[in-house]
Amino acid sequence: MLEFRISEDDTGLRLDKFLRRTLPNVPTSHLFKMIRVKKVRVNGKRGQPEQHLAKDDVVTIRGDEKALRQERDLSKPMPAPKVDLSELKVLLEDDFILVLDKPSGMAVHTGSGITSGTVVDLVRAYLGDKAERNGFTASPAHRIDRETSGVLVVAKRRPAMVHFTEVFTKHLAKKQYLVLVKGKLPKSSGLIDLPLAEHQQTAESRAKRGVNLQEARTRYTVLAQTSQVAFVSCTIETGRTHQIRRHFAAIGHPVAGDPKHGDFAFNRDAKAKWGLGRLFLHSTRLEFPHPKGRERTTVAAPLPEALAEVLKRAGLSIPPSVRVAGARNDEHVADGPRGGTPALDAGETEAS
Repeated sequence: MLEFRISEDDTGLRLDKFLRRTLPNVPTSHLFKMIRVKKVRVNGKRGQPEQHLAKDDVVTIRGDEKALRQERDLSKPMPAPKVDLSELKVLLEDDFILVLDKPSGMAVHTGSGITSGTVVDLVRAYLGDKAERNGFTASPAHRIDRETSGVLVVAKRRPAMVHFTEVFTKHLAKKQYLVLVKGKLPKSSGLIDLPLAEHQQTAESRAKRGVNLQEARTRYTVLAQTSQVAFVSCTIETGRTHQIRRHFAAIGHPVAGDPKHGDFAFNRDAKAKWGLGRLFLHSTRLEFPHPKGRERTTVAAPLPEALAEVLKRAGLSIPPSVRVAGARNDEHVADGPRGGTPALDAGETEAS
C-alpha cells in the first residue's frame, strides 16, 4: 500500500491529476479503475476523481508498491511500440470519445509479459499528436478481456474519463455480449444471480476476513442451440472480472474456447470439429450516457466472420437480428448524439 500526505504545493489539486503526477507510469485507465473499485481513499473515505485535495489530506492507494511505481531507467529510451493500424476498426469518434471494435487477442494494456501491440499503443498511434490534451493522454475507459472482441470505449479527454468512471461505477451502461457455451441450456432465458469472489483481493485480506464475495448478475437469452452447444445473448448487470465466463462455468455450461474457466477437452473438440481457435465471447453492444450532454448513445459491433463460421459448422442457425461482419449490408452501428443507423438488438435482454 502507498500513502501520501498532501503538501502545501499540492493543495487544491484534483485527485485524478495528483495520481497521474505521482504514478506517471501507471495507465490512466488503471488509475481510474482503482478509484472506481475503492482502492484509492482520501482520509479513509472513498476518493472521487474530481475532488480537490487539501493540505495534510492523506491519500492511500491499495496495491503492490513496486508495481504501482513501475520505476524504470529513464536513460534508456522506450522503443516505439509496434502497431498495425489496419487492425483499428472505429465504430464512433467525436471530440470526447473513440469507440473501437477490438479484435480478439489484443490486450488493452501492457503487463503480464505483454510489452507492445496493445489497444493503448494502437489508439495513440492513430491519434498521433492529438492523443494528449491538457495533460491527459487518451486511454481506454474500461476493460474487456484480451481474448474477447468487440465494443471498447476510449476517453480522449479527461472529463470523458471522469464521466465513464461514474458510469461504470454506478452501472449506468448496458452491456450486451454474444456467447457460445457448452451443452443445452434448460431454459430459453434466465438470470444467473451468483456472487463471485473478488478477483483482486489480496492474500492478506483473505487471511484476515475470508473470501470477499461480490454480487454478480448475468441475464441471458438463448438464440439457437443443439444438444452440444448454445448460442446466447447476455447482458450483465454488474461488471465483475470474467463475470460471464465464471457464471456459465459455475452452472455447468462453460464458454467455448475459454482457456481458464472452460472445459479443456470440449475446447479441443470445438477446435478440431468447428475450427474454434479463440474464446467465443464478443462484446456486441454498449449503451451509455454520452459525456457531452449525457444523451443515451448506443454503439454496436457485428459478430466476427470467424465466429459466424464456427456457428454454422456446429449446426446453429444465426438469427437475422445478429449482424455478421463481412455479410451483405453489414456496417458498424452507432446511434448517439450525432444520429446514425438503428442499433443492434440481437436477442437483447435489457438489464433491469
